[in-house]
Amino acid sequence: RVRSNALLQSSIANLGTQYVVVLTVTNCATGDALASEEVRAESKEKILPALDKAVFGLRGKLGESLNSIEKYDTPVEQATTPSLAALQAYSEGLKVWGIKGNQAAIPFYKRAIELDPNFALAYALLGLDYANLGQPSRAAENLKKAYELRDRVSEREKLRISANYYYVVTGELEKEAQTYQLWSQSYPLDSVPHGNLAANYASLGQYDQAIPETQESIRLDPSGLVNYNNLALTQLATNNIDGAKATLDQAASRKLDGELIHMMRYYIAFLQNDTALMAQHVAWGAGKPGEEDPLLSQQADTEGHYGRLASARDYARRATDSAVRADSKETAGLWQANGALREAEFDNSAEALREATAALALAPGRDVKVQAALAMARAGDLKRARAIADGLEKDYPTNTTLKLYWFPTLHAAIDLADHKPAEAVVDLEAVAPYELGEPPPYQIGTMYPAYLRGEAYLAARDGNAAAREFQKLIDHRGIVLNYPLAALAHLGLGRAYALAGDTAKAKSAYQDFLALWKGADPDVPILKEAKAEYAKLQ
Repeated sequence: RVRSNALLQSSIANLGTQYVVVLTVTNCATGDALASEEVRAESKEKILPALDKAVFGLRGKLGESLNSIEKYDTPVEQATTPSLAALQAYSEGLKVWGIKGNQAAIPFYKRAIELDPNFALAYALLGLDYANLGQPSRAAENLKKAYELRDRVSEREKLRISANYYYVVTGELEKEAQTYQLWSQSYPLDSVPHGNLAANYASLGQYDQAIPETQESIRLDPSGLVNYNNLALTQLATNNIDGAKATLDQAASRKLDGELIHMMRYYIAFLQNDTALMAQHVAWGAGKPGEEDPLLSQQADTEGHYGRLASARDYARRATDSAVRADSKETAGLWQANGALREAEFDNSAEALREATAALALAPGRDVKVQAALAMARAGDLKRARAIADGLEKDYPTNTTLKLYWFPTLHAAIDLADHKPAEAVVDLEAVAPYELGEPPPYQIGTMYPAYLRGEAYLAARDGNAAAREFQKLIDHRGIVLNYPLAALAHLGLGRAYALAGDTAKAKSAYQDFLALWKGADPDVPILKEAKAEYAKLQ
């Protein structure tokens, strides 16, 4: 069914005081045995060395050259762990991760580390799971440990650990990409480097490169949930909703399920205005630690998208509380900081500053600081925004997405608040090639650089230039999705056309915004401003 050539099966049987390790390779097309190897272990502690011996013999029978066998012959005790129990926990974590995703795998990797505190690969995959769940501090802690232990693993796993270290700890995406390229050249049948390289490309908005890499990863290993999610997300980013649906259906046909899949289907339902289906996906996560809070946060964004601010606050609070209960304070801080940014964009400055301060008190990690600084800048607290931005630049000098995307965005927001629109436009020049990207801490693209550039042009009284920027967000619904800036872009477009003297287009844009916010809370400051501005056009 998965177009494999051969199936490797294994067994360990107890024979008195000994154990028998058996490896068998079967031809998938005919069912015939291609090769087999049987080795006895004198005790449970000798099972892993026996496995090494069996693998060595089997590879020779399958036609691998002696030179290749010796080159890639790191003992399993060195490449993974000398503890059979730790290896079993780690292997179960890999299996669960492929079917259910990051959160479900974490307990198994933790158990593996408890059994073997020097288990480099368990630290590496635990760190990667935390990174995918929006907990960069925990991720960095575990990936640093894996990197320190990398001399204890095989050549392939050194590549895995190094790539993850560059991705999370130093943030050097170029080094990460180079490592994956080397990995795929050295191990051409391995799906992992293709899938992770695709995520690297997507974070910078290079979807034309991300899509074929993800497709190749799925071709090599069609059993992993994460790649289907990533492919669907990049397909949405290129406005290919039907392709994204087909990808998720393909995952469902393999009985793959989890928070990531429900999140993607939630996005599609949002784009198709299917509120009932969105509610079903949020309800699916109810009571599931680590899976409930991302869906609640997405619903908070949707409520904000439609101006229902009281409801958005409620969902954001529930998401934050859920993450805290799941022992994910940093994720909780992200949801709270995201709420602060929403308040700032809706011109609730005092509330924005309260929420940003609370988020930093809860979890002052890197990504929380990025969002909190942006919220503070948008709410007019230049002193604290500058201080946080300066601290981030000092602490993360090599981080690619911070340097290319978030630092220019933060500087622009600060300059805008300081009434320096021309400087803000200059700040954003560097981010232009990457503004369609999906860098952390968000699971989607926000297109904040384009939005702030539009705001800067408005402040500089250049309506036509501002209109081009706001139109970008409207044209890329599959990137911005339910993020509130997607709705506010219509208001920005109306203001831009009014400034340019095109009353007809201005009225149309204001009408689009007011239609989206027809059920909005009436006391939201930016809604009051929009209604007053629209009335003047009549």
